[in-house]
Amino acid sequence: MKLFYTGPFVNADMLVMMLEKHGIVATQAFVDPTAPDDGDLSRPCEVFVPEADYPRAHEPFYTEREDEL
Repeated sequence: MKLFYTGPFVNADMLVMMLEKHGIVATQAFVDPTAPDDGDLSRPCEVFVPEADYPRAHEPFYTEREDEL
């Protein structure tokens, strides 16, 4: 697995769902797993994707689209 994103839980959770819609199975984990789960949506979280799927995952989220110019 390769680290794809680090950021707030709320964003990471949505990213995992969006990746699943593209057929990419992603996992997420809290940066500090020992911190109490108090429902804080801004708690830092990491998203991991399979190494083989990384280029495919990167394309829709980080590549500039020429048709939007």
